[in-house]
Amino acid sequence: MMGLLVFKERLKAFYARFEIYITPVIKFIFSYLAFYMMNQNIGFMAKLMNPFVPVLLALVCSFLPYGAISLISAIYMLAHLSGISLEVTVIVAVFVLVLALLYYGMNPGDSYLLILTPIFFMFKIPYAIPLIVGLSGGLISVIPVSCGVFLYFTFMYVKQNAGFLTNDMPSEIIQKFTQILKSLFSNKLMVVLILAFAAAILVVFLLKNMSMDYSWIIAIVAGTIAQLGVIFAADITADVSVPVASLIMGILVSIVLALIYTFFVFAVDYSRTEYVQFEDDDYYYYVKAVPKLTVSTPDVKVQKINARKLQRPQR
Repeated sequence: MMGLLVFKERLKAFYARFEIYITPVIKFIFSYLAFYMMNQNIGFMAKLMNPFVPVLLALVCSFLPYGAISLISAIYMLAHLSGISLEVTVIVAVFVLVLALLYYGMNPGDSYLLILTPIFFMFKIPYAIPLIVGLSGGLISVIPVSCGVFLYFTFMYVKQNAGFLTNDMPSEIIQKFTQILKSLFSNKLMVVLILAFAAAILVVFLLKNMSMDYSWIIAIVAGTIAQLGVIFAADITADVSVPVASLIMGILVSIVLALIYTFFVFAVDYSRTEYVQFEDDDYYYYVKAVPKLTVSTPDVKVQKINARKLQRPQR
């Protein structure tokens, strides 16, 4: 445990020292994964399929705030969608515009969740998103996470129905709009995952703010149970099935990621908890103080010793 704490302190010191370089690298990786994912799933515009395009755009995004990265990603997504279906492009454009006006105009701080959620789906660990968001964000973060789930299933719908969407007969435009909207908003699995993620974020957020010992660990376990409860309930009542193997593996990896996040953000020593009571003219105050787990990194100095050659006395 002591070794992990020393590693944590060294990592924090390293980041504080080289933050100006590390942050652009993180944004580059984040942006590149977003563009790569769109190329793999909705790559219908040939000009954007050049492998150098995502790299160049990611380089530009590495020096921009996350709100600007989300905007560029939305434009990139709409450009790809326009290569297969005007109807899908219009639907997604209206969705993004409404989201930008109603939410990101007021709270753009967690706009990265709109992109990060589909990326986690791509890596088969989407269940980690509500756990980490519940620990680090607020209840309003349910909105970008839910919209990220919707975008992922939109990508999957476009990928699986490319033949239908490329049919450009004018007499079928209204029918295509109706069919697309019906397919997108009646996807039972999408609705179930949105409900499961929202329930998990709510449970984790409420429990991690409680004053009980190990509240963050309890919140992670309860949030995981909340997700599984919604998914199993949907399996029984609405006949919505999730592959068991991928579900179990995704849940286990998600718990590990949430525990790692907890270790780096909320490592405390409950054995040294202190309770303080004081009062003023109007109130009595009962304060619970839990010290953080911190250690000082060892200052290792290496001193070089140059051996002197012994000179033999001359005879």
